[in-house]
Amino acid sequence: MTVSASVPQAGSILAINGGSSTLKFALFRTGAFPARELSGSIDRIGAPNGTITWVSEDIGTAEHRTITASNHVACLEPLSACLKGHLARNPLVAIGHRVVHGGRYREPQLVTPAVMEELQRLRGYDPEHLPAEIELIREFARRYPHLPQVACFDTAFHGNMPRVARLLPIPRRYEKTGLQRYGFHGLSYAFLMKELAKVGGPGEANGRVILIHLGNGASMAAVKEGQPVDTTMSFTPTSGLPMSRRSGDLDPGLVAYLARTEGMSADQFHRMVNTESGLLGISETSSDMRDLLKQEQHDPRAAEAIELFCYQAKKWIGALTATLGGLDTLVFTAGIGEHSPVIRARICDGLEFLDVALDHARNEAGASVISMDSGRVTVRVMHTDEESEIVRSVSERLGEPKR
Repeated sequence: MTVSASVPQAGSILAINGGSSTLKFALFRTGAFPARELSGSIDRIGAPNGTITWVSEDIGTAEHRTITASNHVACLEPLSACLKGHLARNPLVAIGHRVVHGGRYREPQLVTPAVMEELQRLRGYDPEHLPAEIELIREFARRYPHLPQVACFDTAFHGNMPRVARLLPIPRRYEKTGLQRYGFHGLSYAFLMKELAKVGGPGEANGRVILIHLGNGASMAAVKEGQPVDTTMSFTPTSGLPMSRRSGDLDPGLVAYLARTEGMSADQFHRMVNTESGLLGISETSSDMRDLLKQEQHDPRAAEAIELFCYQAKKWIGALTATLGGLDTLVFTAGIGEHSPVIRARICDGLEFLDVALDHARNEAGASVISMDSGRVTVRVMHTDEESEIVRSVSERLGEPKR
C-alpha cells in the first residue's frame, strides 16, 4: 500500500463513517476554508430494501434511491455514482475513515501495512464494526492504490483518561493483552470540545464539562480543563447507558446464569445485548425513541423503556459530576440529544441539586443554550459532526493547515 503523505491544495477529501448496518459519507473541498459539498448515508445494508440518500450543498434538496447492498463493500458502487459529478470537478485526494476501535492508537494514523495488521489484530475487540471498516479500507486501496487513507479512531479522545478510569477490575494479567476501558464516540466529543471553545463563554471549554451523546448509541464523557476524565462506555460500546438496542451495563453473572438455565452460548448472549436489548428489549416494540414517545400514554412497556433511559442518564450525570468535582456545563448532542426536548427535560429534572435549571421555553424551541440565565450550570444543545472531525484529522495528519 504505497501512498503520498501529503494532500494537494485542490481537490476533495471523502469522510467514511461505517456503522454496523449503515454507511455515512461526506465530501469536502480542500483548501484554507474547506467546504462540505455533499453529505449522505446508505441504510439497511444487508437487507433487500436498502437506501442511499444524499444532499448536495449547492442544491440543498435530498435525493433518494433504493439499492441492494449485501455488505459495506457493495455500497461503493452506488456511492461512486453519487460522487461522480463532484469528483469530476474536484478529484479525490484523500479518504478518512471512522474506525470505532483503535486499541493503543491515540491519534489518527496514515493507513500502512503495519496499521492494517494492527486493526486485523483488534477485530475481536469490536466484531460489529471493525471487520466492515477493514474491508472498506482495503477496497478503497484497491480502487485508489496511490491515494492516502487515514484511520480516525473513536477511542482516541479518551486515551489520556487517568489510569484509574481505564483499569478493569479483573486479574491484572489481562491488562497486558489490551483489556481496559477505552470509551467511544470520541470523534463526536473531539468535535464538540472544539466547538465549545468557539461558542462557549470565557474559559467554558476549560471548565468541568459533561458531553451527552444520545443517539442509537448513547454515551457520556467527562472533561476537565480540556482533558478527558472518564466516560460511560468501556471495553466495548455495549456498556454504560441503555441504548436503542444495546443493553448498557449489566451484571456479568447473567452470562453464567443464562448459560445454565437457557443453554445460551457466548455468541447468543453477545447478540442479545447488542441487538435485542435496550429500548427495544424493554418496550418489545421499537428501538426508536420517537416511536416510544408516541406510544407511552397507552403502552406501559414504552413508558418504562423511556423512564429507564432517562433514569440511567441522570444517574450517570451524577457519577461523572463526582469525578469532575462539580459541574459547569452539560452538552446534549446526537439524534435524541439534539432533537428531543422532552427527553432533555426528563433527564435534567431532579438535577437542581447540581444547580441545573432548564428554561423550558428555550428547551422546547431547541435553543443553543437551554438553561435559565440564573442557573450556575450552562446546559447546551450542540450539533455534532463526526465527518467534519474526520476531515480535519485527515488534513492535519497529512500536513494541511489546521482549521
